[in-house]
Parts: sequence; structure tokens; C-alpha cells
Amino acid sequence: MPFPFAPEQYEQQLTEKSERLTSLLANWNHPSLEVFRSETHNYRMRAEFRYWHEGDRSFYAMFAPEDRRTPVEVTDFPVASTLVNELMTQVNDAVHEDDDLRRKLFQVEFLTTTSGDALITLIYHRQLDDQWQERAKYWQSQWGFPVIGRARKLRLVLERDYVQETLSIAGKSYHFRQYENGFTQPNAGVCQHMVSWAVQHSQGNSDKDLMEMYCGNGNFSIPMAQNFRKALGTEISRTSVNSAQENIELNNIENLKIARMASEDLSNCWIKGQQSRRFNEFDIDSYDFDTVLVDPPRAGLDETTIELLKRFRRIVYVSCNPESMVANIESLKDSYNMTASALFDQFPYTHHMEAGVVLERKDS
Repeated sequence: MPFPFAPEQYEQQLTEKSERLTSLLANWNHPSLEVFRSETHNYRMRAEFRYWHEGDRSFYAMFAPEDRRTPVEVTDFPVASTLVNELMTQVNDAVHEDDDLRRKLFQVEFLTTTSGDALITLIYHRQLDDQWQERAKYWQSQWGFPVIGRARKLRLVLERDYVQETLSIAGKSYHFRQYENGFTQPNAGVCQHMVSWAVQHSQGNSDKDLMEMYCGNGNFSIPMAQNFRKALGTEISRTSVNSAQENIELNNIENLKIARMASEDLSNCWIKGQQSRRFNEFDIDSYDFDTVLVDPPRAGLDETTIELLKRFRRIVYVSCNPESMVANIESLKDSYNMTASALFDQFPYTHHMEAGVVLERKDS
């Protein structure tokens, strides 16, 4: 298998990640690193595969990083959820039985949840006609989960385009709609630890307010809102913003608002005074912010957003790239103490790490 799967090496790899993150944080005086481990099997809630055709035979395929041209057949995927593996077999059998599904099938994507829901996306190199829809609806009924068909400039949703997830966070259950093509944390078990950690380390100022930048579908801000008087989340993706609004309603959260705006634009308006209709709609002056949570892309934060962080007493920084995180917070070292640090092993068997730190202003 081109994906590095080595359960017997997990403990050693986790130790190496912990040592590497501890080394990256060496310039900070901080409490001992909290380490949140992953399951060694069936931890990924989503998976996608090329669908390769050789004569009368077709199969799921992945590619080794060193050879992107030679397909490697995938018959099972032990890092993915049990439900993904079950659906892989069912879909593959159906595709071989039904030529309307098989012809020009390019890729298959699975999205599952810990609560037993799933979504199957079939992607084609041809346009999809009524015959395909008829056959896909039949197989949807057989598989028991909704199907989406995709082709160039075409997206056919046969029933729904989301899964329903329930996560246990800090002793409470939260419900999330996770949409096809929307960002979700791939390792749901570690995600529960990660958000619970953020909830725990953002307590203590219930008369103050929270801001979250890059809030996605509300994964952090919905559970964290309980710790604050009010909360404001910002996000640029329209899909994620709409999902977050639905998730706020699902969880009956009354003190959280989501605004569609890029964090860079927010920082430029707030710090540099640039004019923006969307920014004016936030009514920033009605908030008394104490804490900010940022979970940016791998590249980290721009300079203006780093400057904006200094307006908050407490900074919770979660990152899928600890190197960029450490570089971002370097200028805060004289003004903030690091009061918590954590490793969340979202990506076993790879060098990737999810890390979190909490910074609190020294004069607070």
C-alpha cells in the first residue's frame, strides 16, 4: 500500500513527534507537552481513491509519492473507518455489475462519521444522463447512504450532500452537518480531544467575548461559546459559513455569530482602518474580546493578523504546521506566557503534526 501504515511503529513515531514539537517550542518556558494519541486503525473518517481501468477489470488505486504514474491497487484501507472499508467493497462490486456506474468512472470519495452516517461521491470523465441517475438511485437504495454524481461542470445530488456527525466534546454531545467538499477534521477521535482541550483552556472569563478566525463549520467555536458572553467566528468559505449557521441552530447556540470574511481582510480593516461593508456589519464595538482562537492553513498567519492577536489577552493557536505556528508567535514572546501546549496526532504514520498552544498576556 502506498499509504504508510505501520501500527508496530506507532509508539516510536509518536515519541519522535513529541520530541520534535518540544524542540520547536524550546524558546518558550511552558508546561509539559500534553500528547493526545490516535487510534492505530480505522481513524480516518474520509477517503478518496482514483478508480483505475485495465481491460474488463477496474479497481481502487493510489500512487506512491515517488511514482505518480503507476497505480497501486487498494483492496482495503485500514486507516479509514470500518464503514469506509465496508462501502469500498459494496461500491466496487456494484460498479463491476452495472456498466452505467462503471463507464468512465474516474474517482470515488467516501465521507463517514463516528455516528454511522456516510456519503458516497462518484466522479466521472463523462456527462451523466438519466440512465445513470436511475441506476445510481437504485444502488443508493442498496448501499443505504446518499450518492452524489460529479462530472465536468455537473453535480447531481440524489438525496442530500452532507453527513450528520455527533461528537463528544468536554462531556457534552454536539451535532454537526458536514458537507461534501467542505473542510472537516479527518480524524474524528483526535478532533474530539483537540476541541475539548480548547474548551478547557478557554475557561475563566464568562463575562468576556471570544473571536475565532478560520472558524470553518463551527467545529471549535460552537463548543467554546459556552465559556463566553458572546462569540464571533469569521470564515471565507461560503460552504463552511452556511454549514456553521446550520450547526449553530442544530446545537441551539444563541451567543455565537458567524461572519463571512477572510482573516486577512478582517485584520486590515481592524488594524489599518480599511473600509468594508462586511466588517461594519460585525458591530465590533459591541464585543468585549478576551480570547482569540486561530486555526490557519499550513502557511500560517500574515503579519497584520499576527499584529491583531496582540489585542487579545489570551490566544489559542491550533496549527497543522507547528513550524509556521512557532514563527508566527515569535514576536509575542516578550508580552505573553505560554500556559499550555499540546500535540494532537491527527495524522499517524506521517510526519505531519497538529499542535496547539495557549498564550496569556503577562500583565493580565
